[in-house]
Amino acid sequence: MFGSIGMQELIVIFLIALIIFGPRRLPDLGKSLGRSIAEFKRASNELRNTLEDEIRVDEQRQARTATAAPPAPAIPPVAASVVTAPAAAPVPATVPVPAAAPAPEAPAATAQTVSAPASDTSIQHG
Repeated sequence: MFGSIGMQELIVIFLIALIIFGPRRLPDLGKSLGRSIAEFKRASNELRNTLEDEIRVDEQRQARTATAAPPAPAIPPVAASVVTAPAAAPVPATVPVPAAAPAPEAPAATAQTVSAPASDTSIQHG
């Protein structure tokens, strides 16, 4: 029933508690003990739920950062003696861009006039 405590041990514990506290205070002590155990269970469940929520939020945050920004490759530091700028040729602030030639114009489409005499049914293209 209670692990390794048998029925005989429970009766002995109950009789000792009855002798020490008396028949009037024993029910009150039982209620207090029951309330204490219930409050302990409630607090431990709340703590467990809070920890599980925090773990879940942390895992979601890690998954979001892993998919949002892949880690950049490590670039080794470059020694100052390896990279040097030429001292003789100054770099111009702006680079001149050659002017682009104007685009050739497309030939304009000309409309051909159609003239037909009033009595003639043929169309002449001129």
